Amino acid sequence: MNARADRFRTGRLLLGGLLLTAASAATAAPPACADRLPDLPLIQGRGALAPAALQRPRRGAAFDTADFHVCGIRATDHAADDVSGFAVNDYSRREPFNADDSRFIVNSGNGYWYLYDADGLQKLSRLSALSGDAEPQWHPTDPDTLYYVPLNGGLQLYALNVAKNRSRVVADFSGKLPWRNAAHVWTRSEGSPSRDGRYWGFQVEDLDFHILGLIVWDLQEDRLVGSKSVAVRPDHVSMSPSGRWIVSSGLEGVFAYSADFSAVKQLHTTTEHSDIAIGKDGHDVFVSIDYQSNDGNVFMVDIDTGRRTDLFPTYLNGAASAMHFSGKAYDRPGWVLVSTYATQRARDGSLPWYAEQIFALQLQASPTIYRLGFHRSKSNGYWSEPHAAVDRGFRRVLYSSNWGGAGDADLDAYELLLPTDSIR
Repeated sequence: MNARADRFRTGRLLLGGLLLTAASAATAAPPACADRLPDLPLIQGRGALAPAALQRPRRGAAFDTADFHVCGIRATDHAADDVSGFAVNDYSRREPFNADDSRFIVNSGNGYWYLYDADGLQKLSRLSALSGDAEPQWHPTDPDTLYYVPLNGGLQLYALNVAKNRSRVVADFSGKLPWRNAAHVWTRSEGSPSRDGRYWGFQVEDLDFHILGLIVWDLQEDRLVGSKSVAVRPDHVSMSPSGRWIVSSGLEGVFAYSADFSAVKQLHTTTEHSDIAIGKDGHDVFVSIDYQSNDGNVFMVDIDTGRRTDLFPTYLNGAASAMHFSGKAYDRPGWVLVSTYATQRARDGSLPWYAEQIFALQLQASPTIYRLGFHRSKSNGYWSEPHAAVDRGFRRVLYSSNWGGAGDADLDAYELLLPTDSIR
């Protein structure tokens, strides 16, 4: 859900999923993790686990995750790098890693965006073209290209060459939309293009952020695929990975429209944290949590068929939790990443199995669950939420943590590295 958009206000294209292979090529791990990835299966199940006491590590230092069979490492040090306030993973629904996992981006306390080397963990540059809610999206195959929009959206979509720090316009919506007073074209922070980068879903607003409608844009052919006028402003919109659906999420419900807006399906009755992933069969899958259900179920809806499947309950003897979802592991269909926070204890004072953790969730009934680690962030405001996001190959996870601190600042990005092909 979109508290983040309001916070920010203050301040070679290949088609077809089977052709996109660049993101699945693993790069070398950071030196501290190179010899610490055990050749052991990941920990499965819903048994009780507790985090061991652990001091906040220095940047580049691996920390003990032996119980989970992954390698944890601190990826940024905002104070040492003169990055204002914090250097965090922006959101669970955004891919932090580029096409070959050699770079990642973080957001800072003053709204600037920074580029980091994913293996050496050095800050490389401030991305001067981006500010605040620029909605950066990595190109699916070119590791040097990052798409973005102006702050809070505008009438152009840009591509930034991060190696040269130079931008160019790749789509200009001026005079090409059904509304003459269109001023802001954006997803309102939480949307993504299709997996191949061809289709983009946006909401369109006037100068005063009053909603006008929804559009789907074909970046390859530089044309409007479809549009729809709406009266209620969504919380956010996003294109599905296949490009077949644009999903609008708001308090009035979650709706999937076909790219030309000729068909519509309701996926949920209200908006909660969610993401759109690829199912094992290649279908688009909406994943979220249903707090209105008797068991507080995490669930998925196959957008193509409309079928809902409950995945696991969260209301366990009075326990409950907030959580984020990341469906960006496009090269590992059938999986999503979950990070939980602000967990409410059960009636007996115990914490549920999923509390304050990051785990991989299989998208099927009676799913396999791989436990990846504790994020160790004490929830105290928006930015201290973990916002864990996964790369396309489910090899690297980036998340934010204040490491038990007391505030919504002094946060950094941390990384979990998984053994190759441990999620498949």
